[in-house]
Amino acid sequence: MSYSSDLRSRFTSHNNGENKATKPFAPYKLIFYEAFISKSDAKNREEYLKSGYGRKTINGMLRTYLNMHSERKRYS
Repeated sequence: MSYSSDLRSRFTSHNNGENKATKPFAPYKLIFYEAFISKSDAKNREEYLKSGYGRKTINGMLRTYLNMHSERKRYS
């Protein structure tokens, strides 16, 4: 989790295995992103999301997303 001024480029580099930490888990599918006008706002959000409360927020959002998509598959 981090900020970038070029989301497409960063996402492509992760999917191409150019980052050691993320390479073993590629390919990725982008399911969520946030955009900020200022770098300081982006860094503050990143710090929050890496905190205990932030992790709970991310886990809740991910659970909601996965539940929605698993229900769609059941009914299609």
